[in-house]
Amino acid sequence: MREPIAAAGIELLRSRFHVDVDTEAPLEEIIGRYDAIVIRSATKLTAEVLGHAEKLKVIGRAGVGVDNVDVAAATRRGIVVANAPESTVVSAAEHAIGLLVALARNIPQAHAALKQGRWERSRWGGVELAGKTLGVLGFGRIGRQVARRALGLGLRVVGYDPFVVPERFRELGADHAETAEEILAVADFLTLHLPLTEATRGFLDAAALARVRPGVRIVNAARGELVDEEALAEAVRSGRVAGAALDVFSAEPYAGELLELDAVVVTPHLAASTDEAQDRASLIVAEQVVAALDGGFVTNAVNIPVVGAEDLELLGPYIPLAAKLGRLAVELAGAHPRRIALSFHGGIAEHDTRLLTVAALNGAFQGRVEQTVNYVNAPLIAAERGIEVTEQRSGASRDYTNLVTVAVDDVEVAGTTIGPEPRHFLAAALGFAIDLQLSPRMVFLRYDDIPGVIGRVGTMFGASGVNIANMAVSRTKEGGKALMALSIDSEPPPALVERVRGEGFDDARFIMLG
Repeated sequence: MREPIAAAGIELLRSRFHVDVDTEAPLEEIIGRYDAIVIRSATKLTAEVLGHAEKLKVIGRAGVGVDNVDVAAATRRGIVVANAPESTVVSAAEHAIGLLVALARNIPQAHAALKQGRWERSRWGGVELAGKTLGVLGFGRIGRQVARRALGLGLRVVGYDPFVVPERFRELGADHAETAEEILAVADFLTLHLPLTEATRGFLDAAALARVRPGVRIVNAARGELVDEEALAEAVRSGRVAGAALDVFSAEPYAGELLELDAVVVTPHLAASTDEAQDRASLIVAEQVVAALDGGFVTNAVNIPVVGAEDLELLGPYIPLAAKLGRLAVELAGAHPRRIALSFHGGIAEHDTRLLTVAALNGAFQGRVEQTVNYVNAPLIAAERGIEVTEQRSGASRDYTNLVTVAVDDVEVAGTTIGPEPRHFLAAALGFAIDLQLSPRMVFLRYDDIPGVIGRVGTMFGASGVNIANMAVSRTKEGGKALMALSIDSEPPPALVERVRGEGFDDARFIMLG
């Protein structure tokens, strides 16, 4: 634990693991001891620091942003980076609305004057919010919550976000702007909720401020680096911007010129600082760390494809299925893959299947590369090795409600789930339709379709003390080629493997799916 978090999260972690709280020692000296680290916004996990993290499996960020983590460096090392994106949404949205009201009515300035003994009623009169236009730049979780509350205050809301479909704006009763410039031109109030990227850093600079509607009032409770603070100060002094309310700054603690301006309202990065938000962030990030260390699915990992709750409910059973099929396809192909192709058929094809592709890659690379492989770095491993990865989604499958197909070069396998548990079944392999539950130990035999093969195989396995749990046989045509697939209860002894491979089968594969 590098920074303190609320008690609920600490208690959960201590119920499962040994937890150290060390806020002082140089990270480079201690990080190599730990499997997980929990941080907030102050700790900087750079590539250099992560280079010392030999054991680290997960970074838990008790909050929303991960600007203080080199996510690319963590990904290369297979380290899960997880945050608590929902934990501060309500608190941050409420704080933005609080700043908006304070800015419109000059509440902090009037408060400070009266505390100092000055009754300045005429000086600090403000403007109404009702009937004004609020521009919301960034319509993610927090932006949408701000929009809902602003609409309740009688504001007209216009939003812009290049990654949100227009329907989402209309669902809330907001207008949709095609460009950020449209919002700058019409907004009486402007609130920033953009993510911090290279494209958005310094978004509100001198050029943007020259395009705003004269007399606009600006709120920023997202990221300080979104705003060119010198340009904003000049715009306030000139009167082009009537006022600003800021909770975040490019460097904190902030001591710059904006503090000298009466029209600027400031708070010291308080948007997420409510008891409720801290409790939620603490518990959520602890749950993510537990999942990562237990080998479970980390729902809030920022370097694994994020799947919505609705998608995850349907796709969840297919995640381990895709991993098993990826492993099986690579084992049957028998060589380092040049191409891995995923196909999804049926209802699952209507959902975001990226996580299933990552799962298949994770399965495919297990035990075949020199480094630890997980859902975080599997796509990177494929890219580094020049493996072409493709994904295709199509309509209904002829025989199954949902079907996942994994092709490694020229070898293709397919599978589905059956029953409420659900169980993972192989539906096709090596060009044969087959129906067999996937198990940890499997055997695949290709041969000429002649009488006596099934009995001969059963005899060999029985003589070696290896029980055949399930068997399925498929053939192209009578007297053609056949495929026998077995699941067995114990690891086959080397003598049995050697004997089977010497029986004249076209192909005999003993595969451990784990």
